Amino acid sequence: MDIKQLIRKNILNLTPYSSARDEFDHVAEVYLDANENPFENGYNRYPDPYQKAVKNRLSEIKGVSSENILLGNGSDEVLDLIYRAFCEPGVDNVVSHNPSYGMYPVLSEINNVPLRKVNLDPKFQLNAQALVEASDQNTKLFFICSPNNPSGNLLAKDEIKKVLDIQRGLVVIDEAYIDFAVTDSWLTELENYPNLIVCQTLSKAWGLAGLRVGMCFASKEIIKVLNAIKPPYNVNELSQQAALKALNELDKFKANLEVIGKEKMKMEAALKQIPCILKLFPSDANFLLIRVTDAKDLYYYLMERQIIVRNRSKEYLCENCLRLTIGTPEENERLLKGIETYST
Repeated sequence: MDIKQLIRKNILNLTPYSSARDEFDHVAEVYLDANENPFENGYNRYPDPYQKAVKNRLSEIKGVSSENILLGNGSDEVLDLIYRAFCEPGVDNVVSHNPSYGMYPVLSEINNVPLRKVNLDPKFQLNAQALVEASDQNTKLFFICSPNNPSGNLLAKDEIKKVLDIQRGLVVIDEAYIDFAVTDSWLTELENYPNLIVCQTLSKAWGLAGLRVGMCFASKEIIKVLNAIKPPYNVNELSQQAALKALNELDKFKANLEVIGKEKMKMEAALKQIPCILKLFPSDANFLLIRVTDAKDLYYYLMERQIIVRNRSKEYLCENCLRLTIGTPEENERLLKGIETYST
């Protein structure tokens, strides 16, 4: 696949902005090149525009070269950059499955790029043939969320590979919840598919939702294009420092994952015993989707007791469904007691 054929012509011909830190990225004693305030307070200098220290650490953890990594101000910025690099407004389109992450249609509307939705089957699984049939010569992107949100399950690898093999456009696999799943990331397939983009985040398993650090892994050619259009200092200094600190605390990361995993198993076992819960859907993420007798009523019942869950009833296949994030042991116990009390 010739990636250049997918890039918008104005982006392909773009001369990227060159910041002071682009032109000089070494160490000096006196910096008078970026019109910064000279008085040191820890944050008076612009951050590294390419977040090299964070990328180098990610490279070690993920087994992917730092040249194949782009960092964004949350995954939403990364996704928006992909739209803007490859989709001609009013001409091109993208294809995704339904239900899925709610930002895809929002970004489509913002960028004036129609989103074609293909329904998942009743088990929240993907039909690759249907996804491909929904595409045409103007389809630039396929968005696949796995583990999926709001259902929580991994989508079948064989079906995703069928979409990749067609090579009609770029396949963006959103792995925001992959750290909770017992499976390999699609990062292991990057070298096999030049049309593959994998997005991950430090918001979920790494516990940095408030700092907004999204990750994009792709071929050097794709990363080069995205770097050309991103804002020069899109990840701030505090976020870079906190990200590096978290990435250097792997034992803490693994310990937290273990607690969440055990709590999830306890929640699954307990929820199955509550009469008002009609179905508990399989999950490979840090949340559970449940179908209840009356989602709206239970939602407000819990809210009155200062317990907030997510009502997903308006989503396809999710009628009367609530999404429950796995919290601390104390939070989970409080949620269970709330649902049990409601059910009796």
